[in-house]
Amino acid sequence: MGFSNFLKKFKKTQPSKEEKSTTWIKCPACGAISFYKEVAKQNNTCPKCGYHFRMNADERIKLLADEGSFVEYDKDLKPNDPLNFVDKKSYKKRIEENYKKTGRNSSVISGECTINSIPTQLVVFDFAFMGGSLGSVEGEKIVRAVKRAIAKQQGVIIVSTSGGARMQESTFSLMQMAKTSAALASLAEHNLPYISLLTDPTFGGVSASFAFLGDFILAEPGAIIGFAGPRVIKQTIGEDLPQGFQRAEFLLEHGLIDMVVKRDELKNTIADLLKYTLKNAS
Repeated sequence: MGFSNFLKKFKKTQPSKEEKSTTWIKCPACGAISFYKEVAKQNNTCPKCGYHFRMNADERIKLLADEGSFVEYDKDLKPNDPLNFVDKKSYKKRIEENYKKTGRNSSVISGECTINSIPTQLVVFDFAFMGGSLGSVEGEKIVRAVKRAIAKQQGVIIVSTSGGARMQESTFSLMQMAKTSAALASLAEHNLPYISLLTDPTFGGVSASFAFLGDFILAEPGAIIGFAGPRVIKQTIGEDLPQGFQRAEFLLEHGLIDMVVKRDELKNTIADLLKYTLKNAS
């Protein structure tokens, strides 16, 4: 293969399924170039330095749930357009485009699975659908997952990756912050655990609500987590930001999260937390 063909095959971002077997990927942390299939074998982490690449929602479910155990609920819930919102495109058009891109009606996949044989309600955000934004459907799916957990005496896990509340729904979207927080308060009243896993990136109304309400707040190494972006903050305060600002390790050092957990240790870590906090977990 000539050098020009190599450059054509080389990708800095996640390739399509058809390209994965022959595509090279460059690690933004150490600069190492690896076959994508080698990165995928290690749960989308760099074989050289352990840098965590982003995962899609399906890969995330496969990572955490026992094989074949995940059952999706509320798949057919669809967002409507209460404000007839139009920016460069209509909201209805954006929903249609994102459905075609992802095959999903919302940025949240919610369902039930087992994690190391422990029955659990699992909610996973899909960044590919409108940046993982939080709208009315997403909030409703989270609340329904909490209600199922209470009925079945299970824990809840929410895997967040989001740009924040969905602007096209305005106040309807912001109301989901309170709605989901109230549901999780009800879960706590029943002495059932909520584990929040923050992945890259987690921002805006998601980080300002349920993402930071977990009994245990976990994050992946290097994940960027905050409310506003660092550029906005720097412009607002007129000061240079500390090294590593808004990275998971910075938040752990300053007491904002409980653990930074490597991807290959996530499933066992979450299972242990569920086992220690659920009366009926074996």
